[in-house]
Amino acid sequence: MRRVRPGAPPRGTANRALTSVGARADLDRNPLPSDTAEREPATRAKEEPPQSRLWHITLSVSGAETPLAEIRRGLEQLAHDHPFLLTSRYAGDHAEIRYWEEARDLHDAAAVALRLWGEHRSTAQLPPWEIVGLEVIDRETYHLRVAEGYGPPPAAPVGVHPY
Repeated sequence: MRRVRPGAPPRGTANRALTSVGARADLDRNPLPSDTAEREPATRAKEEPPQSRLWHITLSVSGAETPLAEIRRGLEQLAHDHPFLLTSRYAGDHAEIRYWEEARDLHDAAAVALRLWGEHRSTAQLPPWEIVGLEVIDRETYHLRVAEGYGPPPAAPVGVHPY
């Protein structure tokens, strides 16, 4: 007869954390302190996921001349599908989209931005233009540029506008 603690899961079903061989050997040589207050900061640092940051994205696209009404309708649909869109400016053969993206780092923010036009091309019926420019800057840099007067102007007229 096996004695079981009340409320304990059946044997072999408990979730176990995976550790590498090197980490296990290190734990055997340097056991954790018995006091949980001393152990807590080290454990918390390992368990916290990387912090997300806000990135200001400016995506420029260009291509063949397209009727302005089609471009406007497509950009308005994109703004509806992608609610963090700040502003879009457009002409018959190019457009610029500005928005905020939350991502772990610049690489993740840029990857999402580079997929935006292609992924929404069919659903928003956007022109078959190519991405010709991408700027990704962190929030602090954006605000510093605006404060110094040499960055992109704040997107005061939020929405879709002709150049």
